[in-house]
Amino acid sequence: MNTSTAPIKPSANTAKPLAKYAPYRRAGDFVFLSGVIAVEPERGLIVKGFADIPQEAALLMGQTGEFSSDIKQGPILAQSWFVLNKIKTTVESLGGEMKDVFKLVQYFKNLDHFALYSSVRNRFFEDISPASTVVEVSEMLPTPDILIEVEATAYLPLPRP
Repeated sequence: MNTSTAPIKPSANTAKPLAKYAPYRRAGDFVFLSGVIAVEPERGLIVKGFADIPQEAALLMGQTGEFSSDIKQGPILAQSWFVLNKIKTTVESLGGEMKDVFKLVQYFKNLDHFALYSSVRNRFFEDISPASTVVEVSEMLPTPDILIEVEATAYLPLPRP
């Protein structure tokens, strides 16, 4: 199996890990993405709500302008969009598309958030949903503000000679 041993230098579009581990690794035609959370380490940003994602995305994800609704649902909707968008841009930076992602593992601090997350996920996977595993965990790094982490596996065939 052909595995890449060269150091991975994340691009601006690649999800960036919080520690010294690879954002993804290729093993032959498969790409395994590390878990992605709603954090931009270089900016010190933890996505906590609609204000932390682009306005167009916030409106698309369901921002209502009503404080009581947005403060309750905004954190999981914004984090879901951010995480899935980072997976999308990472896969695209490697020459793929979201349809190439065939497996997701989704970690939640609260499984009650699954329905809201699922509504966002359906926007990223319109044609076919990937195989999925859903797990509830007690805590995630780096702070209690993190509500979800998603890891992905994509099939991105290497060019053949």
